[in-house]
Amino acid sequence: MPPMQLVEPRPARPLPIRLTPLIDVVFILLVFFMLTTRLLPVEHLLLDNATTPTGSATGGESISEMTLYGDGTLGWRGQRLPIPAMVRKFTENGTGEVNLKAIGEASLANFTTSLSALKSVGIDVHWMRATASSNREGQ
Repeated sequence: MPPMQLVEPRPARPLPIRLTPLIDVVFILLVFFMLTTRLLPVEHLLLDNATTPTGSATGGESISEMTLYGDGTLGWRGQRLPIPAMVRKFTENGTGEVNLKAIGEASLANFTTSLSALKSVGIDVHWMRATASSNREGQ
């Protein structure tokens, strides 16, 4: 007598290729390369979503340029002052917009401190990473 089978054998058919794991791997690679790629610096990066023009070609006001140095001081028109003192000077001057240029050795903590201090008093700030040639000019 043949042995008794409890489960019927499956018919022989080709197994389909499943795309879900392949797509998962592709997306993981995409995210990895997106996070590890370095982008080229942009001259002036607008940090807010303003759509108004910053100046006109018919003689509008030029935007003041401020430099953030590695020791945490801000430079403007030949003066170097600590961040709170420079913010007070800008509010007394009535300046409403500024280009903030961070030179190479300026720390992220100093940048965010100066950015938040300027924004808190209502000054529109645009950020610019200084190139090697402008670092030498600004010092």
